[in-house]
Amino acid sequence: MSTHNRMPAGVAAGHPDTARIGRAVLAAGGSAGDSVAAMILAGCVSETIFTGLGGGGFATHFDAHSGEVTCHDFFVAVPGLDGSTPAAGRGISVSFGGVAVPYDVGGATVAVPGTPVGVEALHRAHGRLPWAQVVMPARDLALTGSSFVAAHADLLRDVAAAMVLGAGADAYVVAAPDGSTTLLSADDQLMHIGLAATLDILLESGAQGLMTGAFGHAFVAAVREDGGALSLLDMASYTSQTRKPRTVDFGDATLHLRGNDLDDVAGTLARLDKEALRADDASRALALVAALQGQAVRSDTTSVVAVDRDGNACAATHSLGLGSGIWVAGVHGNSMLGEGELLRGALVPGERMGSMMSPLVATNARGELVFAGGAAGGSRIRAALLQVLGSVLVEGMELPQAIARPRLAVGGSTVHLEPGFAPGVAEALAAAAYDVRHWDGAKPYFGGVSAASVTGPSADPRRGGLALLL
Repeated sequence: MSTHNRMPAGVAAGHPDTARIGRAVLAAGGSAGDSVAAMILAGCVSETIFTGLGGGGFATHFDAHSGEVTCHDFFVAVPGLDGSTPAAGRGISVSFGGVAVPYDVGGATVAVPGTPVGVEALHRAHGRLPWAQVVMPARDLALTGSSFVAAHADLLRDVAAAMVLGAGADAYVVAAPDGSTTLLSADDQLMHIGLAATLDILLESGAQGLMTGAFGHAFVAAVREDGGALSLLDMASYTSQTRKPRTVDFGDATLHLRGNDLDDVAGTLARLDKEALRADDASRALALVAALQGQAVRSDTTSVVAVDRDGNACAATHSLGLGSGIWVAGVHGNSMLGEGELLRGALVPGERMGSMMSPLVATNARGELVFAGGAAGGSRIRAALLQVLGSVLVEGMELPQAIARPRLAVGGSTVHLEPGFAPGVAEALAAAAYDVRHWDGAKPYFGGVSAASVTGPSADPRRGGLALLL
């Protein structure tokens, strides 16, 4: 492989603590795979409003020497290999974009977690540092706690009904001396009691020691006591999967992505009118909305990316939904079985659940890496990726400007607009029979992109992210 167009080494993540850990791993001689594995675990400490060890995700890895791209699937699986069936979940109401939506929590919503196994598999396949150097930074962060960033504090008010259940109240609720309580605010310390000890198990005994040892038994017991179908057999049988990526031409680049996401990011990119992106602002917005038409799906996620000194790159997106309210030793159980729009088709025990997550890499005609990254934000993942990729790979915009650029999101016939769109965009959308909703600022609702390009890494200000060069 040529090294002529090698991207700068660095990281981008949705939380400053996560990014700092990723860069420290690179500085210690770690690979992009090491760095992303460490950042996934760090996110399970600092970004628990979005993710955790009780969830799952995906990673896409680019090998600079061979040009090979590998997709790693460690998303949650359907429980019930022992024949168990779940009871009904418990409905709550949370808010996305100011609109209340139904959501189920409880043991019945917990699918088989994949993050511990997936992080270990990513390290085995692409890492070069000892396992301890990948796990210890997150474990140390769990001991001290992590600063709660403003973007997370704002979102917590919308999703508190899911986050403060059970032991979540200990982490996200602050008690005043007079007995009153408030939700965690920006710059408060986020601490999950027991999480450092859980990460010690992962460090010392590996993923299987966590999944099938004392923690795994306690996790399964808590889920089953609350009506869930999760079994020890489900936990012991879970494996991370690898597959070749789907490719799609986009501008002058070739995108490599997993290709079986529920929102069909690859298909959306393929049908986008690229010429319209280079036209006036109204034409660009209409083309984006036309390509994005489809069913909206709830969920939330976080995304990280790393490029190492050798030009290898890894992008990952991981999530636990909003969380089930089942907490064990600092770990929040995922709620993927409670997200109705993810339940498409038969649920077969042991098989993966569907997801919108789609971390990807892009290469040029010489096979050189020109982009790596992913997006968080559930149903807004596709929209966020489409807009950033179009800005960078078709319009030629610098990555930081592309990520900060005003963003739109589509839900049915409604188009949500951040401030800053050119005059005439809203009018053109309204003339095309769309309902236009104007937002008062750039918000986490519109997705969070963490990416790297030939100019370096960049993280989304909407999620309080941070990018660092090595």
